Amino acid sequence: MLSDVKDSESTPPMIEFRNVLKYYKADGRKKVVLDHVSFVFERGYSYGLLGVNGAGKSTTMRLLSGVEMPNAGVIKRSVRVSWPLGFASAFNALMTGRNNVTFAARAYGQNVRRVLEFVEDFTELGDYLDAPIKTYSSGMAARLAFALSMAIDFECYLIDELTAVGDARFSARCEEAFAERRKRSDVIMVSHSVGTIKTFCSRGGVLIDGKMMMFPDIDQAIDVYNRLNR
Repeated sequence: MLSDVKDSESTPPMIEFRNVLKYYKADGRKKVVLDHVSFVFERGYSYGLLGVNGAGKSTTMRLLSGVEMPNAGVIKRSVRVSWPLGFASAFNALMTGRNNVTFAARAYGQNVRRVLEFVEDFTELGDYLDAPIKTYSSGMAARLAFALSMAIDFECYLIDELTAVGDARFSARCEEAFAERRKRSDVIMVSHSVGTIKTFCSRGGVLIDGKMMMFPDIDQAIDVYNRLNR
């Protein structure tokens, strides 16, 4: 993981939210997730996002990745940001696993053959790689999503709950691959496990009532989160 030292005062934020509004409409009611908020994630730090159930942490992660767009405001990224690890919903279910990987590799300007070879070796899906995603089990889709995220060098990895993928042997391979990526990449993580957050993150944000409170120390964020949960 990158050291907690900025290269210079002129270094642009890794990700910046500018007056971002995000809401959903359901049953004639509007649920506001982010209420015209502005905050930044700086390079060289890994962040843990905390909040009570239903606060909108997963929605915020999808906004960070670009999978969803805000209703208003701007989200600026100065680094290559991953989709949430294990997030397979972005795949085209009618396309094969191989075609999805090829599409993603080209979209991110990667060498298609290299990415395909990595994914083939890492997932161990065999002939299923040439089957439509709609035929995959949730575990198979998660394997493919994780392997593809490891095949592309992202400067920031998004993690919405760090969960085991596959059997113990495969999970160990995932942990090893992710540990290698963290040596040169930052992390933004959502987890219900405070211990996991403390292991991976040095800074924190707490989402409450449509606002994001940012803290320079993860212990400060955890303290506020614990008080909200009392």
